[in-house]
Amino acid sequence: MWQPASERLQHFQNMLKTKLNVLTLRKDPLPTVIFHEPEAIELCSTTPISKTRTHTGYKVTYLGKVTISGTQFLSGCTESAVVGLWDMKRSSIPQGDSSASSNAVLEIRPFQVRLHHLDGRGEATIAMDTFQVARIAYCTADHEVSPNVFAWIYRQINDDLTFQMDCHVVECESKLVAKKIAHSMMEAFKKTFHSMRSDGRIHKSGSSDEFPEDSSTPDDG
Repeated sequence: MWQPASERLQHFQNMLKTKLNVLTLRKDPLPTVIFHEPEAIELCSTTPISKTRTHTGYKVTYLGKVTISGTQFLSGCTESAVVGLWDMKRSSIPQGDSSASSNAVLEIRPFQVRLHHLDGRGEATIAMDTFQVARIAYCTADHEVSPNVFAWIYRQINDDLTFQMDCHVVECESKLVAKKIAHSMMEAFKKTFHSMRSDGRIHKSGSSDEFPEDSSTPDDG
């Protein structure tokens, strides 16, 4: 059936207007439906996100800490604490079992050293100790009792603002790992020192209260 051009144009405009109305009606609620999808909300609220945390660092066996006296530390100052903790560890191992599984990860950063205490399977972190690099007074990987031992002396600030010097000791997987940790600690010292100096917390002619002037690291050679 033939229709005048004006009627055909009017019909086309009405049809186009209807389709635009439909598109407009669909356009507004569409993002709302997708964003507030019930299944997605339910999954977010009821399903825990389990992630396996992996820490970049060195697997070690933490032997413990011993509070020591003094503020000036020279070569051999950690030997007594290391021997005591080493003997205590050996006495706790069943006779005939010489293996020692790692129970921690030592993570060394420019301003912080983190000791991640692992669970029984050696996977998840159950606790973490944080050490400010500026408060580490001395560290060494040179011990007569075992070349695999690494130790550091840390100035622990108490709640009453007093401080104590604690010697922390770890057993590494090998002598090479102990030396690598010592080298990483030396690099952390350097970066922390240069950062504090550029910030004005350390003067070229002196040292800061937080950064020990006589910090020592072992000779990697």
